[in-house]
Amino acid sequence: MAAAGASLSSSRLRSLARQGVEKQEAEQEHCELCAAPVGPQHWHLIDLQDGELMCACQACKILFDRKAAGEGHYRLVPDRRVRLPGFALGDARWNALHIPVEMAFFFHSTRHERVIALYPSPAGPTESLLELEAWQEIVRDNPILESLEHDVEALLVNRARGKSEYFLVPIEDPYRLVALIRTQWRGFSGGKEVWEGIESFFGTLAEKATTVGNDREEAA
Repeated sequence: MAAAGASLSSSRLRSLARQGVEKQEAEQEHCELCAAPVGPQHWHLIDLQDGELMCACQACKILFDRKAAGEGHYRLVPDRRVRLPGFALGDARWNALHIPVEMAFFFHSTRHERVIALYPSPAGPTESLLELEAWQEIVRDNPILESLEHDVEALLVNRARGKSEYFLVPIEDPYRLVALIRTQWRGFSGGKEVWEGIESFFGTLAEKATTVGNDREEAA
């Protein structure tokens, strides 16, 4: 296993964590393109050269709401969230991925020209080696994954504590989960607070998401 996601700075992880904690007063943030102030809920762009997430105001969101607008440098992170209750990923295939924890997310990185598997840990996002054949088998069984937008959308998996939850999400969502775990994990098992936070995170995500079956249907 090799550490990954180092380009997502500690300050950005803390920022994402603040956005996911409703009772915590968030610091004023600004658009990282034009410096205009943005609220706690705002859009993000991803810098394709270093994988860094950037806050964006509404005006810059409109500007970059076309793939050609960023000239191959920036991509707008969409807001599609899809819950996949019929997702096909049995225990044997999951175990074959050799991910040491029960949560992970997968996305296609243009910069690395491959699908990357990351899992949250107290140290931050950590990469697990993923064979192309293994991913192709998962896509074959779950064709909706063919619609994942490179760099900006991810498959988020939660199998912790007996759960079986699968979501197609904006790439910022898994990093919010990473930030939550990194900032709240205590001791060997994490502690009550972090697990309550994880449960709340996935509960909120399920409320926001559109639910589809295991087919080629896409959420609007």
